[in-house]
Parts: sequence; structure tokens; C-alpha cells
Amino acid sequence: MQLSISDMILHAGPMGQAVMITLLLFSLVSWSIIFMKIRLFKKAENETDEFMEAFWSSTTLNDADDSAKLFILSPEAAVFSAGFSELQKINKIRNAKDNSSDNEPLEMQLATMDNLKRAIRKAESQEIADLGRSLSFLATTGSAAPFIGLFGTVWGIMASFHDIGQRGSASLAVVAPGISEALVATAAGLAVAIPAVIAYNYFANRLGEIENEMQNFSTDFLNLVERDLLSRI
Repeated sequence: MQLSISDMILHAGPMGQAVMITLLLFSLVSWSIIFMKIRLFKKAENETDEFMEAFWSSTTLNDADDSAKLFILSPEAAVFSAGFSELQKINKIRNAKDNSSDNEPLEMQLATMDNLKRAIRKAESQEIADLGRSLSFLATTGSAAPFIGLFGTVWGIMASFHDIGQRGSASLAVVAPGISEALVATAAGLAVAIPAVIAYNYFANRLGEIENEMQNFSTDFLNLVERDLLSRI
């Protein structure tokens, strides 16, 4: 009698079924992460395009900040908001002093750029961490699922040999059903791991591209601020 894969799973032993359930859980979580990240990266990309267009068309940083508040999923908008917030804090400290910022030495004005750079770098790291959250599970699934499936296969083959010893026969009719059921676990492990590995590599590469784009924007933003400081001297 020929059995389908579902029948093989249902007729497997407790350990084999536990392995299959574990792989099923890994698969469900992995695909949930994949679909969630696809939507998140797509929205972030669209909002970034809209923010960059609004940023370069803004006449003042205040206008750009108003635009940044509309694009909460854009990494560049978050980086700009963090930098602009730090600039406002610096200006408040300057205004609290007796001397105006226009009378400050160039060295003092440029020294404030260190605070701004640190705020921007922190925002960049936070955005990459947020976008990359849960990707480690895909990496874990890609590396662990084949071994989980292999464990189920080895356990099934051991059970088959145990049955052979009890029956006292090693004919193909006796051996084949048990071994075929065991090999399903290996196939299932690969079926779970392959999409997870492909998705992880794709998102990791996309994350690297986003990081480069953020760093380029940060450089442009810092250049604008430095040119503004130099123009006041």
C-alpha cells in the first residue's frame, strides 16, 4: 500500500511527530517574519523616497522636520529628526549664554558638530537594529532545521532496525516503509531551511544597502550644517 506524506507523518512514532511539529513551528514563524519584513522594507523604501523629495525641496530645516514627522518608517527621516533635535538642544544652550553663537570662535562652533555626529550615529544604529529585528531567527532556522530533520531521520532509521530485529526479516517490504517515513523528516528540514536562508540573505543585503543610504544622507546633512556654521563666521 502506498502512503502519502501526510500518512507517513501520522503513522510516524512520537519522536518523529515531535520533530515534524517542531519543524512546522519553525516554518510558520519564519514565513510570518518573511512576510512582515517584506511589507516593512517596502513601506520604509516608499516613505524614504517621499521624505528625500520633501527634504531637498524644503527651504529650512524646520520645514524638513515637519516633513520627517510624516514618515515614521523612513530611516532617513528618523536620522534627520534625531540630528535636528540635537541641534535644537545645542541652540538652547547657546542662547542661554551671554554671548551669541555668532560671536563664538569657529573652533567652538565646529566642536558642537561632535554632539550632532554622535546623535546621528546613534540614530543610524537604532534604525538598523529595528529593521533587522527577528532576522536572527531566520538565520537560526536556516542552520538548525536541517539538523532537526536529520535527527528525526536517524531516529526513524534506528526504529526501523529495531523492527527488523523483532521481526527477524530484512526484506525490502519490511525496511522500506520505516525508512521512507524517516527520510520525510530530512526533506521537511530542508524545506523549512531553504526559504529561511534565502530570505535572510536577501534581507541582510537589503539592510546593508539601507545602511549605506543612511550614511550618505547623514553626510549630506552634516555638510549642510557645517556650511551653515561657516557662513556665520
